[in-house]
Amino acid sequence: MSSIKLKPEELYRVTNPADIKYDTTAEIDHSKYGAIGQSRALEAIEFGVGMRRENYNIYLAGSKGLGKHAVMQKVLEQHAKDESPPSDWCYVDNYEEFYKPIALELPAGVGSKLRTDMAQLVSDLLLAVPAAYENDEYRTRIQEIESAFEERREKAFAELAEEADAEGITMINTPTGYTIVPVSDGKPMSQEDFKKLDEIEQNTKQEKIDEIKEKLKDLVMEVPVWEKETREQFKELNTSFAKSSVKPFLKALMDKYSKTPEVKKYLDIVSKDIVQNMQFFLPVNSNSGLLEGQGAPPSAELRRYEINVLVNNAELQGTPIVYENNPTYNNLIGRIEHIAQDGALITDFTLIKPGALHKANGGYLILDMQNLLMNPFAWDGLKRTLYAKEIRMQSLERMLSTVSTVTLEPEAIPLNVKVVLVGDRYLYYLLKTYDPEFNELFKATADFSESFDRDADSVNQLAQIISIVTNIEKTRPIKREGVARIIEHCSRETGDAEKLSLHRGKLKDLIVESDYWAGKNGKDEVEVAHVQSAIDSRIRRADQIQEQVREQILRDIILIDTEGECVGQINGLSVYQLGEDSFGQPSRITATARLGHGNVLDIEREIKLGGPIHSKGVMILSSCLANRYAKDRPLSLSATLVFEQNYGGVDGDSASIAEFCALISALSGLPINQSFAVTGSINQHGAAQAIGGVNHKIEGFFDICNARGLSGNQGVIIPRANLKHLMLRHDVVTAVKKKQFHVHTIDDVNDALELLMGKKVGVANRKGNYRRGTINHLVMKRLEELHQLHGKYAMTDKS
Repeated sequence: MSSIKLKPEELYRVTNPADIKYDTTAEIDHSKYGAIGQSRALEAIEFGVGMRRENYNIYLAGSKGLGKHAVMQKVLEQHAKDESPPSDWCYVDNYEEFYKPIALELPAGVGSKLRTDMAQLVSDLLLAVPAAYENDEYRTRIQEIESAFEERREKAFAELAEEADAEGITMINTPTGYTIVPVSDGKPMSQEDFKKLDEIEQNTKQEKIDEIKEKLKDLVMEVPVWEKETREQFKELNTSFAKSSVKPFLKALMDKYSKTPEVKKYLDIVSKDIVQNMQFFLPVNSNSGLLEGQGAPPSAELRRYEINVLVNNAELQGTPIVYENNPTYNNLIGRIEHIAQDGALITDFTLIKPGALHKANGGYLILDMQNLLMNPFAWDGLKRTLYAKEIRMQSLERMLSTVSTVTLEPEAIPLNVKVVLVGDRYLYYLLKTYDPEFNELFKATADFSESFDRDADSVNQLAQIISIVTNIEKTRPIKREGVARIIEHCSRETGDAEKLSLHRGKLKDLIVESDYWAGKNGKDEVEVAHVQSAIDSRIRRADQIQEQVREQILRDIILIDTEGECVGQINGLSVYQLGEDSFGQPSRITATARLGHGNVLDIEREIKLGGPIHSKGVMILSSCLANRYAKDRPLSLSATLVFEQNYGGVDGDSASIAEFCALISALSGLPINQSFAVTGSINQHGAAQAIGGVNHKIEGFFDICNARGLSGNQGVIIPRANLKHLMLRHDVVTAVKKKQFHVHTIDDVNDALELLMGKKVGVANRKGNYRRGTINHLVMKRLEELHQLHGKYAMTDKS
């Protein structure tokens, strides 16, 4: 087929405003909104959410701005509302091993009630316990025990004293203890009087004194035993009164939580601990010195009776949906805080704080994959938790042995959660390749589409999305013509006139910027002019580099011809990518051909400025050249190709048609019309293949021609396969309509050669010869000359 000059209507696919069913976006019903164009992803999400087997967590793959979060949130909300809220989780004190707090699972909403009730219990006991120990009955019982003890002790000493008196000995109570001395005439004997007694009497009295001493010693040693028995009596009395004072309050709680076995079990333990530590509820300066120890401030010891409600689902309707936008290790797994006291860091069970996994337990957790990987230990911690199916809290400081302070080992909490990771495809395939655990844990993948087919139905579906965005962003309603212009721009964003972009992020930006221009012009509705102003201003803000490059071309600093003819020189087209913005510019490509050994030298590759794809393209055109002109004999030439004035990298094969044409021009000696620019790749048989960025490339050459003045002969040659991708700017379409600029499509490199050189390529006859004056005839003629020269020099070298 020959080249085809495109009509203006083929350069831009217009959206007819009449195809949109509403006058403004305010009239569109939002209730029927679905994930438009994402049927495959929705099916995968439904599968992942519905699959209750282990490790069927979900990965949402796709570029940013596709609305992955919004779609996932909506699907999860539909599922979550019909499910029962999960349990509350609390931590309570372990009275036997304080550093191992106990996890308590309670029905939803019970945790906060129990916390309130326990706080009230402590408040009630702080009043009731001191009152119980201040009443008359308690005091009477205390006095009875004390009196009994004193009476027993006094009686024992009195009996021993009577026994001593009967033996003529008296017991004198001194500040340092008892002194036992003999008695004479009712009076204690002095040492001198005792020595005046005869030896027999002295020995008799001394034996009696020693006997009484032994009995006194035994009696004194027995007193602590009596004191211990008395203390036991005090303890029994205190326990009895403690139970009687605590019982009414605990019974009320037992009755309230009679249907919650976990709470009843906990209250039993609390009851025993309160009875054993009743002194905690007495004032510090309590006059009841009969209890062991002193009273303690409520803020210290009484914290043991608090309830640390880690997860409170009292207000939750359905299962939880948690999005953690900062997935650090502590924010996922939870943390144990410390407080400074007397120069040391201390902690207890009340300082345990929940992580996102605790909050999402029984429901769904959504995480951004990139943020997760950027936080140290977070990804490993998540995998370890999912594998273990329990949340075991351990501080990073302890794991890394960087801090040797007292910490806790809370009881692990069973985990039942569906994790949803949101990320791009690049991360997905990296994880699939290099992280086997990822494959085990995330078995459901939802791949979001970047675009969907453009037809009458999809146009109205996109109009519905536009209406939803205006509603969310609180912008002015957009008129039908403005909606049509936005849809056209969405098609251009995909680089395909038959597709529509699904990037809601870019769509939102365009809508709010259009609303800005409508407000600036004092309009209550967004019109097509405001949408165009938003598009133009966005380009204007980002085109400084493009403008500088264009200026260098117009000032002939970068050499680009847009008229005339030249041998071995052609205008190629390139796209420059700057972040999310891109623009097209022409590039001069030159070729030379001389006697050689059949090799085509790519200067860009030799100096390592050419990428692998560009090098591949040069090798393909070399093969195409040999296939056409040297099937039966060596190719006796050496050729060079280069992008002139290129000081950066070159990659891609979109210049291979232009390079082939420049090489044929150098061989044939036929000049190339510089009014044309060419883009497209070829295969080994010379067929033209589609390339990317066709709109930017055409517009880049048009801008140079337009700045110099359109002659009516200028134009661009593109592969016919790119026809469906054309969504050119309106000024380009207008110039084509006025026949000031042209766009040609080709199927084969021969079509480009005929356009550029103004001659027929020529077809070989039966003998393999071409008609005189054709491009192929001139090429073959030159190759024959080079072949003969090659043979001539070969013979000379041999001789």
